[in-house]
Amino acid sequence: MAIAKPMSNLTFRFMTLWFKVRDFLRPREEILKEVDIEPGFCVLDYGCGPGGYTIPAAQMVGEVGKVYALDMHPLALRMVQSRAARKKLTNIDIILSDCATGLPDRRVDVVLLYDTFHMLAKPGEVLAELYRILKPGGILSFNDHHMKDENEIIFKITGRGLFQLSKKGKRVYSFHKI
Repeated sequence: MAIAKPMSNLTFRFMTLWFKVRDFLRPREEILKEVDIEPGFCVLDYGCGPGGYTIPAAQMVGEVGKVYALDMHPLALRMVQSRAARKKLTNIDIILSDCATGLPDRRVDVVLLYDTFHMLAKPGEVLAELYRILKPGGILSFNDHHMKDENEIIFKITGRGLFQLSKKGKRVYSFHKI
């Protein structure tokens, strides 16, 4: 199992309420602008939660793009589906998993790995999976507010020789597949 400890439904619902407040005060679109997501891109929101990044990413990639929302919590994926239906977005597919994506090799342009890394029991397995599915030159966009030390963040993502830091934005780190 890639996640150290799954959340209960109650904890997940409280987290979702906090995310609604957070997203109102700081729209996720502002963060995603740092990633340079373009129409037609294929994006994976790894550890998508209730879809705070999934929905704006789906709007950014447009009808010709695709967003995969992956989470191990079934409630998260039901919330993503509900939000997508309300917004009439048909370019989102959900994946119930705690590590493996089931996606083909070199399929994804951008992986969003936000506020999840600190919970991973086996981060190396997750990074290897993300490396596998990213296209050459693909971007791993990273942010985890639980990790404060910039050197630690960079080492944990680049230490296995799969990724290199390409850009540090105001809120996210962009790593390119080597």
